[in-house]
Parts: sequence; C-alpha cells; structure tokens
Amino acid sequence: MTGLSPDRPLTREPVAGKPFDKPLGRHEFVPRRPWAAWRNWLLLPLLLLAAVGLALFLSQGRAPVGSLVLYGNVDIREVQSAFDDNGRIMRMLVHEGQAVKEGELIATLDDTRYQAALAAAEGEMQSARATLEKLLAGSRPEEIAEARATMEALRVTYENDRTNWQRYQSAARTGAGSLADRDNARAALDSARERFEAARQVYLLAVEGPRIEDIEAARANLKAAAARVALVRRELVDTKLYAPSDGVVEDRILEPGDMASPGTPVFTIALTSPLWVRAYVPESGLGHVALGMAARVTTDSFPGRVYHGWIGYLSPSAEFTPRNVETPELRTALVYQLRVYVCDARGELRLGMPATVQIDLAKSTEGAGPPPGCGPDGPGGS
Repeated sequence: MTGLSPDRPLTREPVAGKPFDKPLGRHEFVPRRPWAAWRNWLLLPLLLLAAVGLALFLSQGRAPVGSLVLYGNVDIREVQSAFDDNGRIMRMLVHEGQAVKEGELIATLDDTRYQAALAAAEGEMQSARATLEKLLAGSRPEEIAEARATMEALRVTYENDRTNWQRYQSAARTGAGSLADRDNARAALDSARERFEAARQVYLLAVEGPRIEDIEAARANLKAAAARVALVRRELVDTKLYAPSDGVVEDRILEPGDMASPGTPVFTIALTSPLWVRAYVPESGLGHVALGMAARVTTDSFPGRVYHGWIGYLSPSAEFTPRNVETPELRTALVYQLRVYVCDARGELRLGMPATVQIDLAKSTEGAGPPPGCGPDGPGGS
C-alpha cells in the first residue's frame, strides 16, 4: 500500500455546509461510516432466519414425526341407584368402598303392603278364570234335565187349564155354566201358557249354552286380572334394589328406616367400565389425531406401568383451556377434548387420577381401535 504524497492535494467527501475543494492536511483521513464494517455480519443471520421461516412454511400440513404427549385425568361413569317404588328401607347390604357385581342385591324395602296387594290380585284373577271356564264348559247335564222337567210340568198344567177352559166355554154356551167361570178358566189358561213358554225358553238356553259375547267378556276380565297380578308382582320385585353393573360403592346416601322413592338415590356407584382419560389437544395438533389411534397411558402412582388404550372420542367443538390442564400453550388458547379409553383389569386407575397420554403419530389409524383382547373385561397394563 503506497503512502500519501504530500504534493498531491486531497479533498474531503462532501459534508453538509462545507466546501468540496478544501484541501486535506497531511495527517487527515476520510472517516468510515460506523455500520459499514458490520453490515456483512448482520446480513448472514437475516438470511438464516429467512431460510428457517421458509422451511417452516413449507412444512405446514405435513404429518409430524414422533409422538404427542398430553396430560389429563382419569374419568369414569357414576350411577345413582334408587328404588322404583315408595317405601321404608329395611336393609342396606353394602357399604362405601365395597365392590359389587351386576345383579347383586344391595338394599330392600318393607314389602308387607305389596305382599297383601299381590294376594288380593291373585284372588281376583282366580275368580275371573273360574268364570271363564264355567262359560266355556256350558250347562251341566243336570241343569238341562232340571230345565226340561220344569218345562214338562208346566206343559201339563197348561194342557189341563186348556181342557177346563173348553169345558166352561161349552157350559156357558148352553146355559149350564156362568160366564164368570168361563172367564176365570180363560185367565188360568193364558197364565199357564205363559209359564210354560218361559220354562221352554229356559230349557232351550240350557241346551244352547252361554253366548259368545259372554265368553269374550269373561276372557277380557281374566286378561285384566292377570295384568293386575303382573303389575303387583313387579312392584313387589321393586322393593329390592340390585346393582345395575359392576362397580364400587362410592356413597351410601340413605340408611335403614329412611323413606325411599324413585326420585331419591340410595347409593352412588362408580362403574369400573368404561374407563377413560380425559385430555385436551391444542388446535395445532388437532389435525394429527384421529379416532381409533392407539395410546399409552402412565400415572405417577404406578411408575413403569403402561396401560394400553385408544382414542374413542374427539370433541367436535373447541373450548378454552381448563385451569387444571397442563399444556405448553397459553391458557387462553382453544383446545379440544378427547377421551382415551383404557383397559384396566387391575382396578388401579381411580377417578380424578392425573395421567400422561402418549400418542404415536407415526402409526396409521387403519384398523385401529381397542387392542386385541382389550375391552371392558380385557387385560390392563404391562
């Protein structure tokens, strides 16, 4: 690099308010701008940031590689068991924390009134059945014979009165008898004829038997009586309370001596199946999960124990992040609830227990669903 010649005039770079042709001194140099030396170093990070932004833009919409980790709580269904009838509780057969099986007797009511009502209803049904059987059997031979004998006796009386009337009529015509005797004989003949005709109709009815309409009416009465008996028997059965499903007694609400009704729960039973983990997926991960995808569930209570599950429910609507949900997103971000159904034959998962859900996003959802042998009665963890 050559030095500056003292004989060579130099001029300054244009400066506002100063002339361009002012000669520089021997030891004066043109100052450089402060940013000129660093602009090349600042340009490189900007280019890198632009490249990263372009890569992120191009990668949107592609399936992520890896797994999605969510945090939630174990959830189950509860049943409020109640009697179907009113009455006073006689016995409570289970306590809080006790496991019950479907169909197990857990409480009873005082059934004295229902037993009496059943006895009365059964008596009415037996009476209606007897009436129908009587009509279907028709008249007994003895009844027919009795009706025929009565008819024949009145026939004899009728014929005798007719003979007497003919005799009095001839006597009155010749003057040997009075008109009063003739009229009396005529009245007796008419009365005998009516009694004979009534007896003959009774005999015909006995031979013919009951009417079809009477039989149908008796059959309807029997059907109504049988329905009444079935209703009272059901009411008697309803004095006993049975467990609706397998579960654990969570709360014993009433005690012996309390009055029960269909609207008053007696027990709260936590069902052991189905069982799921309620978690929330952020909107950014919604497109990467689907129904039936396999999931692994772990808890702090049983370290190392893995429960196999699958996504069985995905909410169609968004909601704000609940306060008790741990997500890396802001609490004001929208999330979607999902349920990961879990196989838990050991009964280790309890209501409200915190759980961690890991979903393998790289696996296909084709043919996904409950793992083999996993269901309400399938194996639990591994």
